[in-house]
Amino acid sequence: MGPIMKVLVTGGAGYIGSNMVLALLDAGHEPVIIDDFSTGHERLVPAGVPVFRGNIADSAVTDAVFGAHKIDVVAHFAASIVVPESVENPIKYYLNNTISSARLIAACIEHGIKKFIFSSTAAVYGNQDHSPIDESATPAPENPYGTSKLMTENILRDVAAANDFSYVALRYFNVAGADPKGRSGQLSKPATHLIKVAVELATGQRDSMSVFGTDYPTEDGTCIRDYIHITDLIGAHIAALNYLHKGGAPLVANCGYGRGSSVRDVLESVARVSGKNLNVIDAPRRAGDAADLVADAGLLRERLNWQPQHDQLDQIVGDALAWESANLGD
Repeated sequence: MGPIMKVLVTGGAGYIGSNMVLALLDAGHEPVIIDDFSTGHERLVPAGVPVFRGNIADSAVTDAVFGAHKIDVVAHFAASIVVPESVENPIKYYLNNTISSARLIAACIEHGIKKFIFSSTAAVYGNQDHSPIDESATPAPENPYGTSKLMTENILRDVAAANDFSYVALRYFNVAGADPKGRSGQLSKPATHLIKVAVELATGQRDSMSVFGTDYPTEDGTCIRDYIHITDLIGAHIAALNYLHKGGAPLVANCGYGRGSSVRDVLESVARVSGKNLNVIDAPRRAGDAADLVADAGLLRERLNWQPQHDQLDQIVGDALAWESANLGD
């Protein structure tokens, strides 16, 4: 075990941020949370972890945190994340994601914090004409959500070039599942992610669900995505923490397994693991959905020495189902 680090986790009461807090505690580090609780949940915050209520864009909040705690690394998860909403309300996404991130990064520079981990997204790639996608692909986001994250990556790149500052930006593919120990998972309502929707159906919280598009140029006609277990995703963040501690240079890396599952694969897994017949309705394609989005995650394995531990679809689904069953009505 290396030195104990104090890590500021923005959005630490959300799905991904709360899992990061748990992993930091498990590894003996000291997390500190900023969350405005607009989408976060009190019950996902472990006892004893310092919490600062407020928005990362508010310098009074960041000054209070950096004044009270000697932060070694910032892990930045706080963001708006619903793609269709970003199309309808782009200003919200540029304010909450890009502008707020710029203010947080400015506060880091002002307070001498030199290490930063950023929660980015595969949405920066848009619809590429090949799969798997590696980091050399030219970003071409197709919605304000993806653009807002790409703009933050560009800010980090420019700030690192001008200052004694390094970062890792992790481009998530499709994050799913829950903490295998049942300590945290998705509580978002309404659910917008396929596995969450499917386990809600399997646990009787929905009457039916739709498959959007069955005529894609894939083996079974449905979209293919690279689903990554939340615990493996967070493992990449812990690896990034260690990389930055050792003086690693700025890095942008994909987070995925390098293989995809179709919508039908996921639904078959949920039916198999739950033992339930799912009422699934075929529906037309949605605008902007790529046929096949799979990560080339070789860089993550090579540069951060990351190895997945939970990369079976049935395990991702099983952990999501266990969490959903234990938190019905929440």
